[in-house]
Amino acid sequence: MEITEVRIKLVADLDDRLRAFCSITLDGEFVVRDLKIIEGQRGHFVAMPSRKLMEKCTRCSAKNEVKARFCGNCGARLPESRPVKADGAKPRMFADIAHPINANCRERIESAVLAAFEEERLLAQQPGYVCRYDDFDEPSRAVQMHSEREH
Repeated sequence: MEITEVRIKLVADLDDRLRAFCSITLDGEFVVRDLKIIEGQRGHFVAMPSRKLMEKCTRCSAKNEVKARFCGNCGARLPESRPVKADGAKPRMFADIAHPINANCRERIESAVLAAFEEERLLAQQPGYVCRYDDFDEPSRAVQMHSEREH
């Protein structure tokens, strides 16, 4: 697997720990969107795309966020029978949609993403900077280069 493109969308609100959104293209053929670059206590790290976990209302079967106290559909009070882990840790609120299977893959993705992030931060300081994160209708330079190599 080759990471053929990384696109970064910087976040302007620096009061939050979220620094950027990211998409990666694998082998010029498969895109994974909504990776997040977060500033942690030991530097930046890459969070994989995730979704909020949901629970069904016992009364109307509508889906609600795990931490919701009332059903957003019928207003019924939701049971507070959320599982608590033995070590006292909070229950999971999110589940990864896509993630690397091993540490080597995670390292390759994180290295490529963080390098592109630093490059994008430098580009953003230049006059006339335009973010190209959302330009998925046009084939990128990396995808064009990849397809030229094949022919």
